[in-house]
Amino acid sequence: MTASIQDISAHRFTNGRANLRRYHQARWDEPVIFELSQAGERGVLVPELEQRVASDTVGVLESLPAGMLRAAPPSLPEMSQNRVLRHYLRLSQQTLGADLNVDVGQGTCTMKYNPKVNEQLARDPRMSELHPLQDADTVQGLLHIFHQVHAIMMEVSGMDAVSLQPRSGSQAIYGNFAVLRAFQEAAGTYGQRDEVITTIFSHPSDAACAKLLGYKVITLYPDADGYPDLEALRAAVSERTAALIITNPEDTGIFNSKICQFTELVRAAGGLNIYDQANANGLLGITRAREAGFDMCHFNLHKTFATPHACGGPAVGAMCVTKELERFLPSPKVVLREGRYSIEDAGPDSIGKVSAFMGTASIVLRAYAWTMNLGAAGLREVAEIAVLNNNYVMHELLKIPGLSAPYAPGKRRIEQVRYSWQKLSSDTGIHAEQIGIRAADFAVHYWTSHHPFVVPEPATVEPTESYSRADLDEFVDIMRQVAHEAYTDPEKVRSAPHNCPVHQIDGTALDDPARWAITWRGYQRKLREQRSHDGA
Repeated sequence: MTASIQDISAHRFTNGRANLRRYHQARWDEPVIFELSQAGERGVLVPELEQRVASDTVGVLESLPAGMLRAAPPSLPEMSQNRVLRHYLRLSQQTLGADLNVDVGQGTCTMKYNPKVNEQLARDPRMSELHPLQDADTVQGLLHIFHQVHAIMMEVSGMDAVSLQPRSGSQAIYGNFAVLRAFQEAAGTYGQRDEVITTIFSHPSDAACAKLLGYKVITLYPDADGYPDLEALRAAVSERTAALIITNPEDTGIFNSKICQFTELVRAAGGLNIYDQANANGLLGITRAREAGFDMCHFNLHKTFATPHACGGPAVGAMCVTKELERFLPSPKVVLREGRYSIEDAGPDSIGKVSAFMGTASIVLRAYAWTMNLGAAGLREVAEIAVLNNNYVMHELLKIPGLSAPYAPGKRRIEQVRYSWQKLSSDTGIHAEQIGIRAADFAVHYWTSHHPFVVPEPATVEPTESYSRADLDEFVDIMRQVAHEAYTDPEKVRSAPHNCPVHQIDGTALDDPARWAITWRGYQRKLREQRSHDGA
């Protein structure tokens, strides 16, 4: 009998289609790094202070206000290098991310693949070892890149001026409202025009930043088909209208084709129009804020332009404004004169700084490399493929029993869809959050929705241009499997996770500040207080 070679792929495919992966994630029960600290242990021996440095800094501490001085050194973890390495590698094995899994479930966040050649550029010592206070003559190349990214953002938006200083999308929204306020102060309308109009499916940061700058917020709800209600806007605009801020497409993935009528109504009433373009991944090279009647907009370089989110930072929110508003942009700014770049004060009308220095230079560099590699035609192709991927996934997901896509019946979506598991939940008692937790057992996840849940039992899915059809099919197959389990074995979904280290949480704890802390020191203090109270 002739020996046969083993078919190692037989268990991975059925009729040519990939089976679900037999996934099981590492579970380390890893302590918090402060718990691992051991007094006296060191990872690096810091050199003794040089005599010249010591003499040059005599009296520095004494010159600081007493309230800025520590009573004791900071209580930092004390660990050897190898234990620090093990700690963070173990944590990395207990997470999911765009480099590990099909990450199409992070709706509204555009979690796309970040090319590794751009990472190499950002980590090159010629970039990573720069200091923000270096003389401009020593960073002409980097200032050239900032200047070029300004030009790219102007071309993509149709606007006349840009600031890359904000460190996030929300900070860019805040910056645009600060520009609005400065413009009103210069025009003498601040205080009289004190209302900002937005929509319920625009990003929550839009309303939050307006409120933070002292504006009253009017929120429009969708019409029966899910589109922003034009008649509701008509009733809302008045002599008190300062601005409209809107996300389009909204977080449902629905594009408001009447957007020019919206901006015309607000402009006729004397207000400005602000475009939250965090959802621009499906619009590049197709629509521009300027032609839609907007005075300001922003882009998230850490989303649309393929740079990492990095757990909330670093990031860049690019503020883009018309010529009329340019003088209010943050300071400083990059200026090109006679072939030389300089960093200059933006002038007396500037809103000042919204963050330190010029912004996050490594993110600007990554976005520049990505954009220049693609070119104008490539940017449009990004948008076209993102829209194609999204509508393919929608077509396939809607075949799953219990799942629907509320609003805009029969219409396509742009770069994402906010789905609803309402029918499945009604049939099985399984909720959208539980489906998401069970999906993590297959190494994917999805985001539900901003609160309040206007779409019941929501699930927001956003395929980008990064994923192949095979990737998208894998994600759909996982959703199909979890939905099948919800109908046939709901306890398996209800008791998830089974294969990964995430856990179910008591969501009510978030409403009680006594039950959580955002720092280790705060946690220890609350624990001592609790023990003292229990002992009493």
